Amino acid sequence: MTHSEDRSAAEAHSDRGHSEDRSAALLEVSGLEVVFDGFRAIDGLDFSVEEGELRFLIGPNGAGKTTLVDVITGLTRPAGGSVRFAGEELVGRREHDIVRLGIGRSFQTPTVFDHLTVVENIDLAASVGMGWRAMLRRRRGIDGPVGEALETVGLEAPADRPAGELSHGQKQWLEIGMLLVQDPRLLLLDEPVAGMSREERTRTGELLQLLCQSRTVVVVEHDMDFLRRFASKVTVMHEGKVLCEGGVAEVQANATVQEVYLGRPERRTEEKTTPTVTTTAG
Repeated sequence: MTHSEDRSAAEAHSDRGHSEDRSAALLEVSGLEVVFDGFRAIDGLDFSVEEGELRFLIGPNGAGKTTLVDVITGLTRPAGGSVRFAGEELVGRREHDIVRLGIGRSFQTPTVFDHLTVVENIDLAASVGMGWRAMLRRRRGIDGPVGEALETVGLEAPADRPAGELSHGQKQWLEIGMLLVQDPRLLLLDEPVAGMSREERTRTGELLQLLCQSRTVVVVEHDMDFLRRFASKVTVMHEGKVLCEGGVAEVQANATVQEVYLGRPERRTEEKTTPTVTTTAG
């Protein structure tokens, strides 16, 4: 390592140290209120995520998980409260402005262009915000960010195949690649392993662990086996509020969580099985 590289590494380490000392959350939601026709979908929610976290967000159907993500990304405007990202207030900003600030979101159903190849999908995502000339340009080879995204999500081999030929899991990885090429600081992923095979779920879990080494990831999920294998910190929502937050074992042991989400303890004892969560919406 050269002297300049050593100095840069030391400065980066010092910056991380200062950031940890401040303990400032990258994403901070305070007193959030969302009301739909008199129904409180989000009810005074307080929620924060530190930089570099892999946070899992779970809860029963109607808990407000997807609504929370909709507010963060500007799709839904709250009745009250604050959402701050890296110190910037997000409430009142337009969706594309929030994307430019460094927030990327995936959906339960991958939004990819089936008629384009894998690399063309990622290349198109890389061109967003660059103007119409960049959007219409002919690609000559694979540039750095596009190639890095392909490698990260493991889609180098099918790079020249139409996206419509990919498996469901591969399409999810492609959508994540399309987000990565825009270099988001925060990724919000909505049920990324829904419909995947066990092998695909394992690869996705490993991908999430890789991603949080360089950015912050929040995962809305219902697959409890996947959560047990890959989560470190979990937030449980119920009726628009945070019900419980902590490690996987701590959350699983919480009596209220067992009752409202995982099933009543006495019922599980009678059945001698852990119930399978089948809900699919936030």
